[in-house]
Amino acid sequence: MLAYADGPAAMDWLTRAFGFVETMRMVDDAGVLQHGELTASGATIMLATPSPAYEGPRAHRDHCDRAREWSQVPYVINGVLVYVDDVEAHLARAVDSGATVLGGIEDTPFGRLYRVEDLEGQRWMFMQAAD
Repeated sequence: MLAYADGPAAMDWLTRAFGFVETMRMVDDAGVLQHGELTASGATIMLATPSPAYEGPRAHRDHCDRAREWSQVPYVINGVLVYVDDVEAHLARAVDSGATVLGGIEDTPFGRLYRVEDLEGQRWMFMQAAD
């Protein structure tokens, strides 16, 4: 479950940038996302806007020195790992959609991966499993 200040915009962006498939969207009368679901590689990712006071990682670090400091590392902090079939094509799609790349494609014993931030600063790692 990931929180977003603008849940509907996040769902739209995540489907466009990362190729996720929307399976559920529940918004209230004001258009606030109460519950949303996306699928990726057979898994479900749930999203919501928990309260009007919530702000995503990017907005938080704009006014919080500590958040800005720990966000300087290019690694996934409280993020999500998603397996993809073609990590290079996936990275190109993410970049075309405006994702912030935290690290280029790396070869690891487990597969090829890259790290990225989405429109609100949530961090993701996408990996193509090793053969």
